[in-house]
Amino acid sequence: MLKPIILAIAASFSPLVLAAETVRPIFTPPPTAAVSTGSVLQVIVSLLLVLAAVVMVAWVLKRINLPQQGGVNALKVISGVAVGQRERVVLVEVNDTWLVVGVAPGQVNALHSMPKGSIPMQANTTGNSSNDFQNWLRKMMEKRNA
Repeated sequence: MLKPIILAIAASFSPLVLAAETVRPIFTPPPTAAVSTGSVLQVIVSLLLVLAAVVMVAWVLKRINLPQQGGVNALKVISGVAVGQRERVVLVEVNDTWLVVGVAPGQVNALHSMPKGSIPMQANTTGNSSNDFQNWLRKMMEKRNA
């Protein structure tokens, strides 16, 4: 009894199935590409932004120059002045001693050592505090060479 009902339903759908099979498109569009030019460009720009962020964070950390955690800093840079394009004279404090050190590419030379003290701050009309250190260094070098 169920068999004639199924045959009747199948017969009613067969013209639709035949019509759907006969209306096939002549040209089928190609499948969409998984990777497009826009997505590749977006990945490249994203990678460049991440690399720029890493470089910026490294630069900021270098500029901050935080002391290392957990260690006692026995060495402290008091002041420094450039005397050439790549040469510097630096005043370094080690325990209770001050060292005047000449720093150049590939070499570091101790110029003078003295007990820890304070650099006298004179009234400066130009407002340039590095000039005080330059005058003090010039006097010390003249005293040493004399």
